[in-house]
Amino acid sequence: MSHEYSSMPHKDAPIGVFDSGVGGLTVVREIMRQIPNEKIVYFGDTARVPYGSKSKDTVTRFSRQILRFLQTHQVKTIVVACNTASAYALEELEKDTDIPIIGVVKPGAKVAAEVTRNGKIGVIATEATIGSQIYTQYIKQLNKNVTIYGKACPLFVPLVEEGLWQDPVTDEIAKRYLSELIDIDIDTLILGCTHYPLIRSTLGRIIGENVTLVNPAYETARELKEMLGNKGILNEEPPALGANQYRFYVSDGAEKFKHFANSIIKYGILSAKTINIEQY
Repeated sequence: MSHEYSSMPHKDAPIGVFDSGVGGLTVVREIMRQIPNEKIVYFGDTARVPYGSKSKDTVTRFSRQILRFLQTHQVKTIVVACNTASAYALEELEKDTDIPIIGVVKPGAKVAAEVTRNGKIGVIATEATIGSQIYTQYIKQLNKNVTIYGKACPLFVPLVEEGLWQDPVTDEIAKRYLSELIDIDIDTLILGCTHYPLIRSTLGRIIGENVTLVNPAYETARELKEMLGNKGILNEEPPALGANQYRFYVSDGAEKFKHFANSIIKYGILSAKTINIEQY
């Protein structure tokens, strides 16, 4: 049997989702909520996290290995649930495969371009995502009359991963990072890293209720559902009882990953399997 991708994938085939680690689980959570019949194969590159401080070449090489791994699971589509990998590797990945691929940057950029009223949009993200100017490029294509203010927030990811979602330390750091965006009077803020929805309430409280928060995890799941529908590969039937609907793979630290995943996704993640991603 050939494992080559055929032009018409089966509705029943899983969706492949990958991230540099655990942040992409916020995207998985949204896919589970919005398209509950879909199977998901998730890969978190926990051995090589973070991507946000690495070069474009490195992130692209890692992403290609993960693409090859996900293809062994006959996925019907791939979601790059990492802003850095979406910024650096998406175009290269699209050249490597016929499988439809969506990243988390475009869906968030689209919504921000639509909802802003005063044309001042803030983006908080990793250094790589901010440095790539990717949000600026996309938003400007959609709406020329906006100004985008990027702010790298490198401390948010470790705070989130330590579980300090509601903590005075996180409040303090958020006030520091967001103060200049508040002074500029932005009216829209893109949570440009998949970890950030986990501290959404903190960010919302500090930035103020007049600012619309854009959560790319939510928007990506919405776009994914629409894309699957348009291509006729949305799964209308729930998976058979006993089918392993959600499968999780990591490159290191399966136990730690499982613990964190269970704090985000309430379905009870039974297992995460460690694989050697360097083989792909």
